[in-house]
Amino acid sequence: MKMLRALIATVAISMLTVAATDAQVVRRADNDVAAKKNETENNLSVRAKGLYEPNSSAEKDIPWMRVVYRQLDLTKDANLPLYYPEDPTEDLQNLFRILLRLLADNKVTAYEYLDGREVFTDKYKVNVREMLDRFSILYTEQKGSTEKNPLFVIDESDVPCYEVLSYYLIEKCAFNRGTSRYDVMIEAICPVLHRSGDFGGEPLRYPMFWLKYDDIRPYLAQQYIITGDANQVMQHSYDDYFKMAMYDGDIYKTRNLRNQSLMQQYPTDSLLRHAQDSIEKTLDSFEKGLWVLTPEEKAAIEEAKAEAEGGDATATEAKDDKKRSVKKTEKKESKTESRSSRSGAKQKSSKPKAQKSSSSSSSSNAPVRSVRRTK
Repeated sequence: MKMLRALIATVAISMLTVAATDAQVVRRADNDVAAKKNETENNLSVRAKGLYEPNSSAEKDIPWMRVVYRQLDLTKDANLPLYYPEDPTEDLQNLFRILLRLLADNKVTAYEYLDGREVFTDKYKVNVREMLDRFSILYTEQKGSTEKNPLFVIDESDVPCYEVLSYYLIEKCAFNRGTSRYDVMIEAICPVLHRSGDFGGEPLRYPMFWLKYDDIRPYLAQQYIITGDANQVMQHSYDDYFKMAMYDGDIYKTRNLRNQSLMQQYPTDSLLRHAQDSIEKTLDSFEKGLWVLTPEEKAAIEEAKAEAEGGDATATEAKDDKKRSVKKTEKKESKTESRSSRSGAKQKSSKPKAQKSSSSSSSSNAPVRSVRRTK
């Protein structure tokens, strides 16, 4: 009897152990599924984040840098990929939807727009709930949202994509001594709302928040876009679009000690345009002046110029031939004139001689009187 009880106890213990093991296996499987689901929803894994190095370089390797602020007008053709599609599709969504979703899911940190003095520190982090309330964007809180980890759900119809008509960019144009390269790095991006007042009129601009480009770059690299109407193949991502500078932005400010925009420094439109062109030329000339062309590069440039001007080669040769013929004609005319002038001079010199001979002959025919005395 005792042996039977011991056997039953042993079987029961083994069954409980197996059940506990199965429960652990099931729990691990559930955790793996949840992790994969979370990774799928994020569309980005930790390993994928590590593939994108930050843009910043060591300060000791940067002997020259200039910070430029640009405004991207989404009505320009080059900037249309940032605005369209207005309504998301299975494969496409515009930039603002991506940025707002990242904020709602608490995946990136936003910073306050401080009117030209950007400070990306914890002190100036944006409270997403307050930001949504400030711009009247409707939302609901996700299940599991906490005060430290706020999560929000925003319906597609409540995303104000139609009002985000421009972006601000901060560019760092720097020469990296370590890599011997001149790079244009994007530091941050800011969506700008264009809203009219209650009585209409010209829309006012409301910069919403700054996002560091290094934080959003891994997510932008996952979204491919159509960059134009001529080619419908989605072969570039948002990251490619920004890194290749495919956008068209006007400079509205450069970092300066007075923290003044170009409009404050140059109040008229003509002066402002001249200042913008001057800054662009300065940046281009600095990049071109970094290196000295090799003889091979110079020969290639001259060959390219010759090919470009190949259509005008015949006309140029004809002009040269015409010039040569004109010069030959002028030379012949000058020779003829010189010969005629010489012959005229000879004729003039012979005339006095004829006169002299005639005078002598006339004097010989005249009567001669003797001047001797006669006795």
